[in-house]
Amino acid sequence: MPDGTDPAVFPDHADWTWTYEGYEPAREQLRESLCTLGNGYFATRGAAPECAADSVHHPGTYAAGCYNRLTSDIAGLTIENEDLVNLPNWLPLRFRTGPGAWLSPDTHKLLEHRQSLDLRSGTLTRTLRYEDDDGRRLAVRQVRLVHMGDPHLAVLRTEFTAEGWSGDLDVESALDGTVTNSGVERYRRLAARHLTHAHAGASEDGGTVWLRCRTTTSDIRVGLAARTRADAPAPVSVRHDDGRAVHLLRLALADGRTVTVDKTVALHTSRDPAISDPLHAAVDRVGRAPDFTALLASHRTAWRQLWRNAELDVPTSAGPVLRLHLFHVLQTLSPHTADLDVGVPARGLHGEAYRGHVFWDELFVLPYLNLHFPEVSRALLTYRHRRLEQACFAARDAGHSGAMYPWQSGSDGREETQRLHLNPRSGRWLPDHSRLQHHVGSAVAYNVWQYCEATGDTEFLHTKGAEMLAQIARFWAGLATYDGALGRYRIRGVVGPDEYHEAYPGASRPGLDDNAYTNVTAAWVLARALDLLRALPGPRRRDLDERIALDPDELDAWEDVSRRLHVPYHDGVISQFQGYGELAELDWTGYRSRYGDIRRLDRILEAEGDSVNNYQASKQADVLMLGYLFSPAELRGLFARLGYRLDDATWQRTVDHYLARTSHGSTLSSLVHGWILARARRADAWAFVQEALAGDIADIQGGTTGEGIHLGAMAGTLDLVQRGLTGLETRGGTLRLDPVPLPELSEYGFAVRYRGHWGVRLRLGAGRLSVTVPDSDQDPIDIALADRTVPVEPGESCTLVLTDQDGTRPTTA
Repeated sequence: MPDGTDPAVFPDHADWTWTYEGYEPAREQLRESLCTLGNGYFATRGAAPECAADSVHHPGTYAAGCYNRLTSDIAGLTIENEDLVNLPNWLPLRFRTGPGAWLSPDTHKLLEHRQSLDLRSGTLTRTLRYEDDDGRRLAVRQVRLVHMGDPHLAVLRTEFTAEGWSGDLDVESALDGTVTNSGVERYRRLAARHLTHAHAGASEDGGTVWLRCRTTTSDIRVGLAARTRADAPAPVSVRHDDGRAVHLLRLALADGRTVTVDKTVALHTSRDPAISDPLHAAVDRVGRAPDFTALLASHRTAWRQLWRNAELDVPTSAGPVLRLHLFHVLQTLSPHTADLDVGVPARGLHGEAYRGHVFWDELFVLPYLNLHFPEVSRALLTYRHRRLEQACFAARDAGHSGAMYPWQSGSDGREETQRLHLNPRSGRWLPDHSRLQHHVGSAVAYNVWQYCEATGDTEFLHTKGAEMLAQIARFWAGLATYDGALGRYRIRGVVGPDEYHEAYPGASRPGLDDNAYTNVTAAWVLARALDLLRALPGPRRRDLDERIALDPDELDAWEDVSRRLHVPYHDGVISQFQGYGELAELDWTGYRSRYGDIRRLDRILEAEGDSVNNYQASKQADVLMLGYLFSPAELRGLFARLGYRLDDATWQRTVDHYLARTSHGSTLSSLVHGWILARARRADAWAFVQEALAGDIADIQGGTTGEGIHLGAMAGTLDLVQRGLTGLETRGGTLRLDPVPLPELSEYGFAVRYRGHWGVRLRLGAGRLSVTVPDSDQDPIDIALADRTVPVEPGESCTLVLTDQDGTRPTTA
């Protein structure tokens, strides 16, 4: 287990469960995020059904791609924000032993409280015992699922057992349309009521209650229907008022006898295909839904298939954490996602941080999905292609050519980055310049290329992929300006992945010149676009040229820019941007002694009246991200193409320089550092890998996980095992491997889906790498090490010796 984990949680290696003991209000929202259940279409936080939203609890249900736009007056400005909408809450189920208050962990004596998240079957079980004001004890057990087979269904089973008494128990099961987006404290001064026209009703026989509403500006119509049944005779009444639809049941409890209540819910929105009305679809679906036992069985079957296609075996303490990370990736981006027009939400479908927006996190997510669920990757890239026109409009409006993808995207592809952000430490609203992170376009291009390399999907590459790469390359070539004094091209006025540095000290305008990460990835995009255009079949090339009005002279400019973009250096290391080496050094020791946790150094300095722009201090890996994206050989080749020599000594100096000047204010930082150090300084790598593993389960960012998990960091740890430590690359139709096993993670196995082969198994351990290709009618897979390529036929296995005891090069065993 990574250090810093919630001491009240422990994983069970045998049955894949994460168990939380006791009730701790301060940890409730963290546990709600980590106990979220979802299916790629929608997800519901692991909130207590008997509790309403307040400072402790934040129940939330979010459907992929359901956004709405509101305006707010902040700091004298009217600003507009688009949010992933908190949809009506289907969870509410409260109960009481008499006419008094409803039982809740915040108002009544709680004798026992346990939550168990079963990763294998995708269920959350709560076990609790209440004591009411008269000393009567009630045992409650709840099992919850958001159906992975039918993406529109969810079920909550509640079992009640009276201990030492008999009498009535009132149960209220509701659908609540009065919810708001209030899950992030620093957003609470912003407009938050996204739902309107909430109407509730019930079927003629009262067996189903329903709720319909719509979003205020995007006009997404939402329909929910609920069926609540007890396994014992119980009078049932219906009430619907103030945006709530309610079933009221009165259960007759006998001492020691358990009564079960099942609540089955269906959710539809007007974004769904093949429906005419979301309310009708929800009512019809819940009416046809089978009982809890059948739903649980089909749900488990769907999860069993997912786990089979995402096989992962890490027999160390890291294994349960990696499995939890994979669980949340699959709940956000499941095969159901392939049917949706959605991107990769940076915080999953687990909360409201970042307003549910799509950033560049697909850069850390798609490399994993490409080798397991390529149809999902294709859909996520299609989301970007559908918004290519909007990216071209954005570039044109800014006076540029090509496609300028937004740093934050939502429903329609326009720039959703906020104009202001709040520093909770100082209480001040500050300008936000992160929209200058144009490197998001390079991330889109990189993902297109990686997906097509992994899958061999030339149809996508030659159509949508080629159009995106060409327009992104066109943007970079147009943005670059020639500097005669340097004899090189420069890209000015941008912000890199670091995010701490948005401007030069004292500058009146935001933006930095020649961010190394931005320039090198731009050069890569230009080179790959040229490769692709030259390789396109004649008819495809003609169609593309005509569609985007591509002038042959543009390609000459792309070639020139791709070879002469400026990469700044200082003191023998790659500079984060031009002028970085001239910034002041920070008193790191002094700040750590004064503040302890300085991950958000930018907020600390701003609250002091200073600015992180003045210092050689980074939030997260920036230059080092290049070593995350590209293998050592490919990175050397990129620099050589640009006319620079990047030898091992220069790279090592660069790693050391930034390692000493990074505060790790992003969960992605420790992931990237662990990835890089596995090859550059292996002895130090594990500490960063541990931090990446613990990022969400230990909430190392100090309260952020309760607002939603960090999907990129979770997927990135999976990819660290899959590609980072194996050196796995899918280049040129070959699986290339260059393993660097860490002593703490030296044995593990996983399966990948590669170019038509399902379940190719790789296992690393004891200085050997074993590859097994399942039997099929596909072509052999070429497995390449540093000095040889070995074909592996379907139905065969191959074991490669990684390092002989005498230090000789790898051989085939």
